[in-house]
Amino acid sequence: MSLLTHVLACLFGMGSWVAINGMWVELPLVVPEIPEYWYLPSYLTVLIQMANIGPLFITLMHRFRPGVLDERPVIYCIVVLGIIATFLLAFFWKHTVTLAGSLHSVPLLVLSFLLSVVDCTSSVTFLPFMMRLRPQYLTTYFAGEGLSGLVPALVALIQGVGVVHCQNATVAVVANQTVDNSTMGGDGQLEAIYQPANFSAQVFFLFLSAMMVVCLVAFVLLNHHPAVARERKSDLYFSGDLAPGKREQDLSLHTKTAEQKPMISPLEGGRRERRSSFGTGTYSSAEVVFIFVVLAWVNALTNAVLPSVQSYSCLPYGNQAYHLAATMAAVANPVACFIAMFVPIRSLIFMGLLTMTGTAFGAYIMAMAALSPCPLLVHSTSGTVVIVIAWILFVLTLSYVKVIIGVILRDEGHSALVWCGAVVQLGSMLGAVSMFPLVSVYGLFKSGDPCNTKCPM
Repeated sequence: MSLLTHVLACLFGMGSWVAINGMWVELPLVVPEIPEYWYLPSYLTVLIQMANIGPLFITLMHRFRPGVLDERPVIYCIVVLGIIATFLLAFFWKHTVTLAGSLHSVPLLVLSFLLSVVDCTSSVTFLPFMMRLRPQYLTTYFAGEGLSGLVPALVALIQGVGVVHCQNATVAVVANQTVDNSTMGGDGQLEAIYQPANFSAQVFFLFLSAMMVVCLVAFVLLNHHPAVARERKSDLYFSGDLAPGKREQDLSLHTKTAEQKPMISPLEGGRRERRSSFGTGTYSSAEVVFIFVVLAWVNALTNAVLPSVQSYSCLPYGNQAYHLAATMAAVANPVACFIAMFVPIRSLIFMGLLTMTGTAFGAYIMAMAALSPCPLLVHSTSGTVVIVIAWILFVLTLSYVKVIIGVILRDEGHSALVWCGAVVQLGSMLGAVSMFPLVSVYGLFKSGDPCNTKCPM
């Protein structure tokens, strides 16, 4: 295997969701400057799901006009769009427009929608493109996809996003004077004061634009670098020149990996009947349905349901808990990819158990969000530790499940990876549609104030 190809596959994967992940980690710096304030996360969730028009078009093309659509021109288009949108975002994110008598951040929302189209469409184009490389590079791609959340989070930490300290409200109001609380007849009211960031949101969005440029360069090299060409499978597989049976045979020859040691003799394998019409027929129809249901469920939780309540689950424990949970969860994603690279357990039973375990951690996080601003152990260090660990284990377990499903479907062929991306976006959409009314319409979740929240001990 080529180290260069691994690096390029990783950098290519980083461009898949870096723009939207960057938006999420920059929220503490963005929301105080816009009229939508903390309703922005729920708006972003809806915009991301509306952007599924891109994946829908790609999926329908593969379903009704198989072999007509080549992913490569589509990838070039969406990556260039991502570069332009993030660059414009750096200069127009604070601009507002009056609609129906109130101010709205129209440029921010429109550009966020375009970035959502880019990232959502990457799910049904980047993955199928990876079929052109050997199976080992798919896991590296998933590691890069995980880094698309980690790298912006680390840059946001360096930026000092959302660092807050509590200050007496009287001191904050009275300029250039020091007011003694005892003269005010009480203890004084504390308010959260956000520290200035080390660099502006404009610089951060320009960084995201540079990351998209890196993704574009990596993609160009994956297509044209001679070292990568030696690692690439024959593009004849993707043309219409091969009969379906021959394609299937060609796929099976190229997808044998070290962990797939034959358990039966070649003669027995030749006589083995297909268990379903899906892919190579390795899995029965019931198992295929199970895989896709798990995939939709896991992505609903990780991409929509839990992110929409992350601030409610963490901020009552303090701003530090929020940043630790967001950053360490972002670290857990690529860690899960590396674990899957060396320990690829494809058992569907194990997958189900791991999904239930991750769901249990998600249920605890959701319960703490519902109890906000007074969740369990809110005034103790142990509460902070537990909520951060819950977020880490939630992302770690379900990210491993997503990678293993990706590896399984990769072995089932090009079409299976297209459907993989489509189901990822479907699950995310269902999760977002479920959470938006709960968060933004009915207001079932209440934000915690790290300075003034009074909860029973």
